[in-house]
Amino acid sequence: MQALPWGATSAGPAKRLTIDDGAQCRAVLTDFGARLVELWLPDRDGGLADVVLGHDAVQDYDTPASRYVGATCGRYGNRIAGARFDLAGQTHLLDANEGAHQLHGGQGGFDTRPWALTNHSPTSASFQLSSPHGDMGYPGALTAQATYAFTAPARLEITLTARVTGAATVVNLVNHAYYNLSGQGSGPTDDHILTLAADHYLAVDAAMIPQGPPTPVNGTAFDFRTPRRLGAAVPPGGFDHNFCLTPSPPMLPPQITVQDPVSGRGFALWTDQPGVQLYTAGHIPPGFPGKRGARLGPRAGFALETQGWPNSPNRPDFPSTTLHPGQTYLHRMVFTFTAA
Repeated sequence: MQALPWGATSAGPAKRLTIDDGAQCRAVLTDFGARLVELWLPDRDGGLADVVLGHDAVQDYDTPASRYVGATCGRYGNRIAGARFDLAGQTHLLDANEGAHQLHGGQGGFDTRPWALTNHSPTSASFQLSSPHGDMGYPGALTAQATYAFTAPARLEITLTARVTGAATVVNLVNHAYYNLSGQGSGPTDDHILTLAADHYLAVDAAMIPQGPPTPVNGTAFDFRTPRRLGAAVPPGGFDHNFCLTPSPPMLPPQITVQDPVSGRGFALWTDQPGVQLYTAGHIPPGFPGKRGARLGPRAGFALETQGWPNSPNRPDFPSTTLHPGQTYLHRMVFTFTAA
C-alpha cells in the first residue's frame, strides 16, 4: 500500500500509510511524529477493533492536548529535572516546557516534526529524523530512526535507533501510544488486567521528578507482579510512574502482559529497556474527541512507555542514557497479540 496525503500540520504536509501481518492485524501510521494512528486487532470472536486512542484528522494531533498521542518522543522521553544536565564537564541548558523542567524533548520535540519515510513494505515502515547540534539544547548531531514491523502473524515490533556525531549526548526515545483493548471509545480501562515484572518503582515529587532510590513495590498500589486490575488501588492522580523492570533473557519471558476480559484481546510485551512508564491518562477530560465520533474521558486508555529511567542524565545512580559518537542507541519493543 502506498503512503497517501493526510492533510497538513504546522510542520507541513503529512502522509498516512498502512502495514499488516498478512492476517487480521493491521496498523496505520503517519510521518508526523513517526506516529501510530490505528491498531486493529481481533477479539475472541474474530471481531476487529482499533485499540489505540487518536483522532480522525492529522491536524488534531498538532495540539497541546494531543501532541504525544501515538508519537515517537525525543530526544529524551519523560522528564529531565531543571531542564539541564552536565555531560563531559559541560552544563547543557534545555528547552523547559513543563514548568522548570523538560518533558519529552521540549516544546519542539520529535513528536512535533515530520519524519522522512525511508522504507515502506506491506508489513513494515521506517521513518528517519535528523536533529542538529544544539537542538532543544542537546549536544551532538543526532540521526534517529523509528521502524514498525509485523514480523509474524499477531507480532508487532517497534524498533528505535539513533547515532550521534560531533559530541556525546543523552537519548531516550519512547513510543507514546495509548491502548484500550476493548476498542478506543469504549470507556475506562480500569478492568484491564496488568502484569509487570517490576520489583521497584520510582517515587516522584509534585513535579513528577523521581526522588530517592527505587522504592519496593511490595505492599503498595504499584505491585503488579501478579495479575491485577489496572483500576485497583489507583494512587491519587492515577499512575504516571516509572517501573524498574526486572531483567529477563531476550524475548523470554516478556516483562509486561495486558488482558481485556471483555473482548479477550491481550498482548505480551518484551523490551530491552530498563524501565516502563505506566500512565493511566487521568488528564483526558470528559467528552474529549476521539476517532469515528467516539468521545473519550479520564482513563480512556493507558500508555506503556518502555524507556530509560526519567532524569537519568542527572542521576549517576540510574542506568546511563549517554550516547557517544560511534555507538548506536537501540530500543526494541516486541508485542505478541492474543485473543482468548
